[in-house]
Amino acid sequence: MYKIETKDYGYKLTLSDIIYEDEMKQWLEESKSKLRLAPKTFGIFVDMRALKPLPSNSQKYMEEGQKLYKEKGMQRSVVILANATLKMQFKRIARETGIDAWERYIDEQSTPNWEQAGIAWLKDAKEPE
Repeated sequence: MYKIETKDYGYKLTLSDIIYEDEMKQWLEESKSKLRLAPKTFGIFVDMRALKPLPSNSQKYMEEGQKLYKEKGMQRSVVILANATLKMQFKRIARETGIDAWERYIDEQSTPNWEQAGIAWLKDAKEPE
């Protein structure tokens, strides 16, 4: 399951459960539609606390999406995770798509104020602790 919301800092993406290829394609198409109205620069807040690792055929759409968001003006992104496997998977995808320098990862377990820390990174480039 996924959800894309417009926020004052840019976009909030919520990804949960297992996202198979068809739904990942749908996410990419909806992202393209939303980004037609994107401001010149923006941030992305990604809540993946309930996401299961992406199947390999879904990962290619995530990679395309990351490239698309960067191309359309993404300045910074923050990913909220609850699982080390996902963190490794998404760090690898970020390296492959070239967004790793602008992306930060926050473990919800070790950062009680994870939402505030993430938004501070997006709005003020304040490094999460």
